[in-house]
Amino acid sequence: CATAPRAYLDLNRGAEELDPALISGVIRRGTNPRVSSGLGVIPRVVSGGRQIYRGKISYSEAQTRLRGFWFPYHAELDRLLQGAHTLFGSAILLDCHSMPHEAIQSLCRNMPIKPEIVLGDRFGAAASGGIVDRLEQLFLDAGLKVTRNKPFAGAYIAQHYGRPSQNQHVVQIEIDRALYMNESNLRPNRNFTHLKSLLGRVIAGITDLGQSDLPLAAE
Repeated sequence: CATAPRAYLDLNRGAEELDPALISGVIRRGTNPRVSSGLGVIPRVVSGGRQIYRGKISYSEAQTRLRGFWFPYHAELDRLLQGAHTLFGSAILLDCHSMPHEAIQSLCRNMPIKPEIVLGDRFGAAASGGIVDRLEQLFLDAGLKVTRNKPFAGAYIAQHYGRPSQNQHVVQIEIDRALYMNESNLRPNRNFTHLKSLLGRVIAGITDLGQSDLPLAAE
């Protein structure tokens, strides 16, 4: 699992997504909406567009962070996925994130459903429909409001590792923080234990997918 906070280094970004507005010596190449908005591999801003740094950081500092956290994390993730694929003929990665409740209210204000769970499969490019269908139904059965790919379709991890045609599937799961946390003091709320148990049941439900289901779902 990640051992560095996302404001320090975002593991759900490519190592090349360096922000020239933050890192000295980085040349702007093309347009990357995530980098332009300050949310590159080393974020420049946090929620509400608040600046993290007073000035720029050095290129060597950026490389130190990448070497210390990004490359080891992705090497291990790749190893685990390859190992699962070798052992079972398929691999499923559930990439779990938490989303601020206020962000949901803002980003989803014109949507008929204000989701508590957002499943991102990059519109079918990162995981088979059968797996995402099963996940969606498991969350719906638990009484949660679910959307797919809106407002979050999945970022680098889903894009890089999701290869459904090769039976390697990635689903990004965004969870409303208000389901388990008091966001004002960052402490677990009374629903924490219930949500923990619910997520355990969801994972168990996914492991029940038969081996024969995966090639069918990927076709």
